[in-house]
Amino acid sequence: MKILSVFALFVSINSFASVNDSLVKPPIRTSPLAMAQLKSPEKKYYLKATYGQPTKRNRIVFGANGIIPYNKLWRTGANEATEITFTQSIEIQAGSYTLFTIPDENKWTVILNTELGQWGANEYDSTKNILKADFATQKNTEIYEGFTIDFKEIKNGANLNLMWDTVKVVVPITFFDIAVAENSKKKKKK
Repeated sequence: MKILSVFALFVSINSFASVNDSLVKPPIRTSPLAMAQLKSPEKKYYLKATYGQPTKRNRIVFGANGIIPYNKLWRTGANEATEITFTQSIEIQAGSYTLFTIPDENKWTVILNTELGQWGANEYDSTKNILKADFATQKNTEIYEGFTIDFKEIKNGANLNLMWDTVKVVVPITFFDIAVAENSKKKKKK
C-alpha cells in the first residue's frame, strides 16, 4: 500500500510539473510600457501620455550612428506609437492623439496626429496631423537611461518634457479655457 501511495504522489508531482511547463508566459519587454500623468490640484485639467520606454543600453541614442536617426519620423518611444490625452483644449480640441517627433540636433518637430492605435510609425499619415511645431533641444544635466516623458505644471498649463540620454525637449502646453478665465479675472479687477 505504501508503494502505491508513493507512486501516486510521484505521478501527481510529475503531472503538476508538466502543467506548469506548458503555461504560456508573457514575453519580457525590453521597452516596457510607461505612463506620465498630471492632474491639476484644482481638477481643471488632466494630462496623460502612454508610451513604450526604450533604454540606452550602452548605445548611441541620436544621430547618424544612433538608434534614433536625425530628421526621421519617430514614434516617440518604442513599440506602439505614443498616445497623449488632454482633457482641456489647447491649440486643438481636448482629446487623445498620437505623438510623433522628428528629432534633430538643435530642435525637434513635435506632431500630434488624430489616428490612434498605430504600431510604430509604419502607417503614419501626415494628412491626419492637427498640430506640428518645432521646439529647441536642451542639454540635460542628468543622463536618462530610459526614454522618459513627464509633465510639470506651469501657469495656465504644463510643460511636456521629452528626455533621453542627455537631450531634453520642453513643449509648453497652455490651456485656452484656463488662460481666458485668468484674463477675464484680471479685466474685472481693473
